[in-house]
Amino acid sequence: MPIEKITSRKSSVVKNAAALLQKAENRSEAGLFMAEGARLCADAARSQTEIAACFFTENAAKKYKDYLDPVLKQTEHAYCIEEHIAPMLSDTKNPQGIFCVCRMPKRRADGLPVSAESDTRPCRHVLVMENIQDPSNMGNVLRTAEALGVRHLALVGACCDVYAPKVLRGSMGAVFRTQPVKADWAEVKAACGVAGIPVAVTALSQRAKDLRNADLRRMAVVIGSEGQGVRREILESADGELIIPMNKRCESLNAAVAAAIVMWQMKQ
Repeated sequence: MPIEKITSRKSSVVKNAAALLQKAENRSEAGLFMAEGARLCADAARSQTEIAACFFTENAAKKYKDYLDPVLKQTEHAYCIEEHIAPMLSDTKNPQGIFCVCRMPKRRADGLPVSAESDTRPCRHVLVMENIQDPSNMGNVLRTAEALGVRHLALVGACCDVYAPKVLRGSMGAVFRTQPVKADWAEVKAACGVAGIPVAVTALSQRAKDLRNADLRRMAVVIGSEGQGVRREILESADGELIIPMNKRCESLNAAVAAAIVMWQMKQ
């Protein structure tokens, strides 16, 4: 793998990569996103994520050689950058000096993501996140989904970008393997109907069924934002409502915590 040396901050290659940090629209249009840090970049390579480019400093190459090696074996282009360029590619105060430009995963014909492991098993349960805008919450949801083996996640409404730097870090690399699909509500409802999967929403209502008494092993469950909950359109078109029992003094749970409880039930 030939390695190109970059010494100028004016490099168009660097500027194009840096633009991926700035806006979700830039990432979406390019079909690319930036991963930062030795461990996260190595995780991308080991997860068989397509790596379009790798940037690293000389110091980082020495200090993190074991992490960088699998990335260099997989990347399409490799660039050794000078130290003063690293902050342009970083979303953190103290960058380690290793960065990857990764390709977003493709989608299957049925709208589900193509997993890194070419998982073609039929979908049994789906976690639907609606209007979850906090990057920390989103990262935690992805990390929990991977830990519990929930393979199908859909993002509806104004959810934050799963390829944003804070989400990537919060997911601890899970985003490379969970690969959630962004879709509108009509698409999700239709896909679940074709798969024969009922859709339930989490809601604080008298008619909601205790989640502990529901069989979530073959079901799609919608988690709404902490502030607004699930919007009316989804409530009215869902097949049922679920409630997570809690102390009466509590009005709601953190969205990531609620999602974790739902996913735990899905695997029982």
